Amino acid sequence: MSVSDDSSTEERGGDTFYSAMPPFRGFANLMDPSLYRPVPDGWLIGVADIVQSTRAIADNRYKAVNMAGAAVIASVTNALDNRDFPFAFGGDGASFAVSPQDAERAREALAATATWVKEDLDLTLRVALVPIGKIRAQGLDVRIARYAASPHVSYAMFSGGGLAWAEAAMKRGEFTVAVAPPGAHPDLTGLSCRFSEMPAERGLILSVLIVPASNDGAAFRRLIEDIVALVEKSPGAGRPVPAAGPPFRWPAQGVTYEALAQRGGPLVVRRLRVHAMTLFVYLLFRFGISAGGFVPKVYMQQVVENSDFRKYDDGLRMVLDCKPELADALERRLATAAAGGIARYGLHRQDAAMMTCFTLSASRPDHFHFVDGARGGYASAATALKAALH
Repeated sequence: MSVSDDSSTEERGGDTFYSAMPPFRGFANLMDPSLYRPVPDGWLIGVADIVQSTRAIADNRYKAVNMAGAAVIASVTNALDNRDFPFAFGGDGASFAVSPQDAERAREALAATATWVKEDLDLTLRVALVPIGKIRAQGLDVRIARYAASPHVSYAMFSGGGLAWAEAAMKRGEFTVAVAPPGAHPDLTGLSCRFSEMPAERGLILSVLIVPASNDGAAFRRLIEDIVALVEKSPGAGRPVPAAGPPFRWPAQGVTYEALAQRGGPLVVRRLRVHAMTLFVYLLFRFGISAGGFVPKVYMQQVVENSDFRKYDDGLRMVLDCKPELADALERRLATAAAGGIARYGLHRQDAAMMTCFTLSASRPDHFHFVDGARGGYASAATALKAALH
C-alpha cells in the first residue's frame, strides 16, 4: 500500500501487476496515456455504491455514507492480507480491480460489507464484480496508473471507460454479488472517522466531478489539463486539509461508526472501548507525547500529505478549499465545455470537508485518508451532473 514496491507481495501469492507499477508524481501529469497500463486478462473490476444516497444526505447521514464507501476498501484490503491493489474512493461508494486469484476473497468481503452496511448503518450497498473480458467486449478497457500522493502512499487512477461501464452495469442489476447472510461482519480493522469536520479556510469547499460527454478524448484531455492547471496556479485554491492537520477533539465525532466497525462484544462495550482509545490518542496529540513509535506531529504531517482529495476514475474528482471567484471561473470553463459537447460536470459548494481514515498501524507512514465534502460532497456533485444531463 506504500509507494515503494513491496518485494514480499509475490512471496505471499499476490499478483504483482499493481505493486510493481512505478508511481508517477505531479498530479498535472494524470492525463498522460503512457502512465496507464491495462489490467491483465482474467482480472475483475469491483464496484459498489449506496442506493438513494441523495436521500441519506438529505437526512444528514453523509458521515454514514462515507463510512460505507470506505468500508468497501477496508474490507477488501484486509481480505487480501493488506497487499497492494488498485482502488478508488467515490464518496458514496468505491471501485477496485483484483486478480482472479483474489476474486473469491474480494467477493466474500463485498458480500459481508453489504450486509454490515444494511444492518449497522441502515443503508443499502450495491456491489458487483465485473470480468474485464465483459468490459473489453464493449470496446472499452480499464487502464490503471499509480499516483504518488506523498512519499508514503499512492492512489490508483483509472481510465479507458471500463469503470464507468461497470458501474452502469451494476445499477442495471448485472454482475451482482449476493449479500452475505444476516449477522455477517467484514474485517474492518483500521477503519475510523475520528477527525472533526474541516471548515473552509479560503471561502468554500468545492466538490468537483467531470466526465467525458463524447468520444473526443483529445478535447477532454485538454479540458482536464486546463482545469488542473487553473487550480494549481491559483493562489485561491488548495487541499481541503489544513496545513496543521484536521481538528481532533474529544469526544470524537465518529465514535459510534468506529464502534460499529469493530468486532466482538456488545455495541455499548465497543463504544466505551473506542471512547477510551480516542481519549488516549487525543491526549497524545494535545500534549505532543510520543508512544510506541507513534509521533503525533509526524503522524499529522503524514495525514495532510497522504490525503486523497483528487483522483481520476474515468472522470476527474476533486475536493478543493477555494475562493468563490475560483469556483465561478471553474464553472464558466466547464459550462463552455459542456455546451461544446466535450464534458458533463457537477459542482457542489459547501462550508466544510470531512475525512474517513484507514490506518492499519499508526506507527507506519502508509495510512490512507479519504476526503469528501461534508454537506453532500461527491454524491451531490453527481446529482447536479445528472440534473444538468436531463
